[in-house]
Amino acid sequence: MTEDDDLVPVSVRLGEVVPPDDPEDWSQPLTWVAAAGLLAAPLVALLWFWLAPPSTATAPAPGTWLVAAVLVTGAAMAGATQQGALRSVAGTVAAALFASLGTVAAGLLTAGERQVGSASPTLAHAVAAVLAGLAGVAAASPLAALLSRHPLRLQRVLAPAAVGVAVSLLVVPLVFAR
Repeated sequence: MTEDDDLVPVSVRLGEVVPPDDPEDWSQPLTWVAAAGLLAAPLVALLWFWLAPPSTATAPAPGTWLVAAVLVTGAAMAGATQQGALRSVAGTVAAALFASLGTVAAGLLTAGERQVGSASPTLAHAVAAVLAGLAGVAAASPLAALLSRHPLRLQRVLAPAAVGVAVSLLVVPLVFAR
């Protein structure tokens, strides 16, 4: 064995080249599920703010509850693609934080003119939906950890999403309470 052989991987020296797993392999279905979970709430918010923006920032609108519920469900979908309790929780929380950022950005982009003294209705509803959605994710994450080893991926999505959506729907009115 020469010094040059040390620079060649063992798998090549043995005659079998095994390509490494690509962590960003977009041909895998679970990658698309995770991406859908990350982008669902910002897309719903953007469509809502573009097609029928809220007119007031003082009371919740049906879209506020919808965006909060979609944020939790999308985070649960993304978290369910992970195996193991810690990864499942991390995936759920990270997806929720990413979706929250996108949702607030959608509210900001569609805010129109700059407001002094109060937030625009789209930004206020985006922030309210995000706060309620994050409360739901806080409730859903422990359940996602408990179900992370469940063999049916659908169960790993539905149970945390149901608990998280219920919590987020209860929190939406509290965000608007004075």
